Amino acid sequence: MASEFNGKIAVDIRDSEPDWSPYAAPTAPEGAPNVLYLVWDDTGIATWDCFGGLVEMPAMQRIAEKGVRLSQFHTTALCSPTRASLLTGRNATTVGMATVEEFTDGFPNCNGRIPLDTALLSEVLAERGYNTYAVGKWHLTPLEESNLAATKRHWPLGRGFERFYGFMGGETDQWYPDLVYDNHPVAPPATPEDGYHLSKDLADKAIEFIRDSKVIAPDKPWFSYLCPGAGHAPHHVFAEWADRYAGKFDMGYELYRELVLENQKKLGIVPPDTELSPINPYLDVKGAGGEPWPLQDTVRPWETLNDQEKRLFARMAEVFAGFLSYTDAQIGRVLDYLEESGQLDNTIIVVISDNGASGEGGPNGSVNENKFFNGYIDTVEESMRFYDQLGGPDTYNHYPIGWAMAFNTPYKLFKRYASHEGGIADTAIISWPKGIKAHGEFRDNYVNVCDITPTVYELLGISPPGEVRGIAQKPLDGVSFKAALDDPTASTGKQTQFYSMLGTRGIWHDGWFANAVHAASPAGWGHFDEDRWELFHIESDRSQCHDLAGANPEKLEELKALWFAEAAKYNGLPLGDLNILETLARWRPSLAVDRTNFTYYPDIAEVGAGAAAELRGQSFSVLAEVTVDAADAEGVLFKHGAGHGGHVLFIQDGRLHYVYNFMGEEEQRVSDLAPVPLGSHVFGVRYERTGTVEGSHTPLGDVSLFVDDTVVATGAGIRSHPGSFGLSGGGIAVGRNSGQAVSSTYKAPFAFTGGTIAKVVVDISGTPYRDVERELARAFSKD
Repeated sequence: MASEFNGKIAVDIRDSEPDWSPYAAPTAPEGAPNVLYLVWDDTGIATWDCFGGLVEMPAMQRIAEKGVRLSQFHTTALCSPTRASLLTGRNATTVGMATVEEFTDGFPNCNGRIPLDTALLSEVLAERGYNTYAVGKWHLTPLEESNLAATKRHWPLGRGFERFYGFMGGETDQWYPDLVYDNHPVAPPATPEDGYHLSKDLADKAIEFIRDSKVIAPDKPWFSYLCPGAGHAPHHVFAEWADRYAGKFDMGYELYRELVLENQKKLGIVPPDTELSPINPYLDVKGAGGEPWPLQDTVRPWETLNDQEKRLFARMAEVFAGFLSYTDAQIGRVLDYLEESGQLDNTIIVVISDNGASGEGGPNGSVNENKFFNGYIDTVEESMRFYDQLGGPDTYNHYPIGWAMAFNTPYKLFKRYASHEGGIADTAIISWPKGIKAHGEFRDNYVNVCDITPTVYELLGISPPGEVRGIAQKPLDGVSFKAALDDPTASTGKQTQFYSMLGTRGIWHDGWFANAVHAASPAGWGHFDEDRWELFHIESDRSQCHDLAGANPEKLEELKALWFAEAAKYNGLPLGDLNILETLARWRPSLAVDRTNFTYYPDIAEVGAGAAAELRGQSFSVLAEVTVDAADAEGVLFKHGAGHGGHVLFIQDGRLHYVYNFMGEEEQRVSDLAPVPLGSHVFGVRYERTGTVEGSHTPLGDVSLFVDDTVVATGAGIRSHPGSFGLSGGGIAVGRNSGQAVSSTYKAPFAFTGGTIAKVVVDISGTPYRDVERELARAFSKD
């Protein structure tokens, strides 16, 4: 806060006395520690070796040996809510982040816009003399505000960070990432062929940002928020890193659970009598309308798999493990820099995973995780086609759900389920060699992600601010556990923590945990008042194996009533478990939401999801105004999507082509047999929806390829996406294929040469092609 001017003002400056205190930038106290938040993605507590898992993480082990591991750390069960809770010190529903940014709704608990009266740690520390950097995954800006026309109020630079380099959404291709630098998109500095991988790029930028400041102000502290994409899908890594784990997962996920549980008991992470939860604990549970437990959330027992399936599933785990170890090595480079520069001992490091291991790969795993977001379950046959390419640029892979159960050992269920430890009980390490005496120890206090920032405030000697940027602040929801870091017998005073995520819910209170049994979105069950509730003494029964609801009905009713009281206090309602297509189709205040006609130009930044024309299986037209100057003209006229799903209009070998790439499975091509004519023309394509694939929700349609208003080629029975082309890499570009190539018939960017493109119009109104073409021709004649 600015102070009052206490100098002296006279007529003559010579008789005046200056006072810089109201105007000078704030300075941190001498010797103030740096703060590094390191947020992993979708990594269950039974994954890393320093928590008993079989994945080697020497950098994380290095932090753990100089710090404290938390054995009862909990998150929200999903990405955006955990990150919002972490940075604000409040429950996710308090700050409007009940779910991920892509699925926001217009309610106080679920609007995706963190209020200014619940400031982020970056905003607080920026006012106290810290440099502030965000590197990697952000996922705290609504999809509809993540474009260049939107307000930047919830971009990193609008929320207290001075510099940002990373990706805005929930995931990105690690070989072809959707990168943003500060407030604008940028292309990756290299390609996979050049040895590029996002994890290394992010580590380079984290070091660069800190070093840039330190050469000018060596004593100025910093807060760095470093969030790699690992281990969220797609699981991308160089083959040699995956090969390090060859054969390590051949025992299967059930035996992995047994091995790791013994390791956890030896380390003291769980009580010695902890049992393994069943791998399919709720197969007999049905929704109120008789809906079966979702197949998507069902594990195929290892003993039921054939040899090919076992080989595939084991390789998917090897790729995931290699992805984590490679990323750990890049973070190790950051630690090396901090140590070499004398900063490591005076840096508070907080390491967490944002939720439990992910079940989004379904029962069979997937070579294209985008299928999950279109309502499909991938097949083993499809994945085996890409066995040798798993983890490489040609896949967008995710392991099967059995590994999610394994990496969450000994807990039930996985990411998305806030009702069970598999979704919310996660990895966490806190280290500050100079300020926390405990090294290499564990703490078994019950901790929630909203408790992290209040603890960091106390470690820094900062009282939770009553005002930030001139705005009065709401109280923190979290409770500091600093006392427990100093003394393992100390109580933090935390008594209650409520949970709600995608229709699942639970509540912890003084060692007890009550939860509703309900399939998480995208199940679409509804009827929440008909759910059965369970009761566990979680302090002794961490894996929720012994339901005590029948023996303690009064206790259960007490906790159910407490859940509703906490929900009222923290904006816990309404509950939502809609399916994917229902969720994507809900109205949101997008700049493009009511448009049916879009015009795109060459040389503009790629237009991504949330702002681009969304096809979603409906009829559409794409018309490109092009002047062809040479017979050897070639290149992309228009692309939308990437190699794992999208469509592209291009010229190659002197002819006009259109490819609709369905889920990376099939490139459906329609081509003109005649050479492209010279001169100014409209090259277009029309997709006319005709129905759906029998027994499926896959849209079908007929494609007509046009030169001006003449049909030059057709294709029937073209499959299209019912939802989106993906959460990343799905943008629109004109005159080039930015990112990964939509079609394998050319190499990106395959920029258009031999002519000029005036513009491209995409029409989703249902208007007949020739009417759209005439409107375009009239507009063209006026240009």
